[in-house]
Amino acid sequence: MSSNLQRGDRINFRSLLTALCLTLTLVSFVGLDPAAAGEQRIRTLTVTGRGVEAIPTTQTQVRLGVEVQGKTAAEVQQEAARRSSAVVELLRSRQVEKLETAGITLSPTYSYENNQQRLTGYTATNTVSFRINTASAGTLLDDAVNAGATRIDGVSFAAAESAIESARKQALKKATQDAQAQADAVFSALNLKRGEILGIQVNGAIAPPPMYRQFATSRPAGADIITTPVVGGEQQVEASVTLQFGY
Repeated sequence: MSSNLQRGDRINFRSLLTALCLTLTLVSFVGLDPAAAGEQRIRTLTVTGRGVEAIPTTQTQVRLGVEVQGKTAAEVQQEAARRSSAVVELLRSRQVEKLETAGITLSPTYSYENNQQRLTGYTATNTVSFRINTASAGTLLDDAVNAGATRIDGVSFAAAESAIESARKQALKKATQDAQAQADAVFSALNLKRGEILGIQVNGAIAPPPMYRQFATSRPAGADIITTPVVGGEQQVEASVTLQFGY
């Protein structure tokens, strides 16, 4: 009976020891924060590179206005429609791009005397916008005024869509190279070795809107016409790329 008790005591002691080891192991795993362990194992460097590509502005965006004043609504509306049709027909014959018309708007005009309002007539307006090769813009503007346009509301310069798309790719490439160069400079200063790329973020490649410019103008009766040559400049496309490196 004594030997049986000793054997039982050994079994209980081994079971107790095994349970204690399992408990300590479990406690050690529970006490370890996986996120903290991951942060300790992976160190990162994040840099943002920027790229800019300049392209020539070969296109001119124009807004023309037709404005007619008269005594009756029917009179001014008919005249505005006639002039607008003539201008649009001219523009189509020159094969301009992105041709849009706003439509004729009609509004009354008043005079004020002795604090009294008196109807004096009506004003009809229409706006036409289009895009054309910069080299042909000056001649076309002269012809549009002769066809019936009474004012030029805006002239801006822009690059061709194909050139902008190509510039976007080049700007992204430059931004990526800039980010890599920045990372290499930091790692070299710290005597560290650059690891693999862990993340890439492209924040966009954006071409700013066309730039508006003012020109010297001559003003024939009833018209506001640009007579100086339309000369374009450069348009910039910008991009940024963020890279995350491990080390």
